[in-house]
Amino acid sequence: MTTTFESQRTALADVVAIPVTPFAEDGRVDQDAHRALLRRLLDGGVTTLTPNGNTGEFYTLTPEERRLVTELTVDEAGDRAAILVGVGHDVPTAVASARHARELGARMVMVHQPVHPYVSQGGWVDYHRAIAEAVPELGVVPYIRNAQLTGARLAELGAACPNVIGVKYAVPDAARFAAFARDAGGDRFVWVAGLAEPYAPSYFSAGATGFTSGLVNVAPSVSLNMIEALRAGDYPAAMKVWEQIRRFEELRAANGSANNVTVVKEALASLGLCRRDVRPPSRELPEDERAEVAGIAAGWSL
Repeated sequence: MTTTFESQRTALADVVAIPVTPFAEDGRVDQDAHRALLRRLLDGGVTTLTPNGNTGEFYTLTPEERRLVTELTVDEAGDRAAILVGVGHDVPTAVASARHARELGARMVMVHQPVHPYVSQGGWVDYHRAIAEAVPELGVVPYIRNAQLTGARLAELGAACPNVIGVKYAVPDAARFAAFARDAGGDRFVWVAGLAEPYAPSYFSAGATGFTSGLVNVAPSVSLNMIEALRAGDYPAAMKVWEQIRRFEELRAANGSANNVTVVKEALASLGLCRRDVRPPSRELPEDERAEVAGIAAGWSL
């Protein structure tokens, strides 16, 4: 029987939340705060969660912590959300993480961009194919940040691996995205705007049907308002939300996204939801910059 992955494809065509990983005062993962933040997302209407995403500080977590984050998320979500587990690093590590996700009942994995100074296009295909073929029952979603990668290479991967069902596209170029998607095969994949709310309207106009979000940790209703407008084709309404979140996302994107996670955690800390702690190479906001973030978060309808 051929797996169609229809429920997984549907889950990707939505707000794909990237939960933060809160840390306790002793530096360990704060399991109670993590569960509370996940419940807040679920209660807010979020139905797709990505444990071990970049907003979750994937690259600063130990292998044991990554497993813990996956286990907490699957357990807390139950049947309330689809789980898209972030995996990556070397191929054996990524495969082990994907198999762990499968054992827990998750039905999708997102493969982080390969961290290597020398990535060939054929090697990119080989890397993702090795992971996808190891877990044929799971939907697989490559996370693409490489502007040099061509749509033809994704088409090659998709032809070899039917379980590669979606793409998190995070190159900040709407025209390039439109060309890439068409070269890759259009409707063959679910296209997720991987640069969150700021790029969602332009990427939806070129074929995306979902977007990732770190902001959703702070204000689930704001992110859901945007996707409702985009689904309805109401771009003026979507741009009203865009204006609402613009400054917050500018702060996250400044200096090469140095404070991408920091700003989200600062907003959560201002609301009393978790500590502001982030791990190196990220860093907490200076005292004199915290008030602006707190003011933005307080101004949203939460």
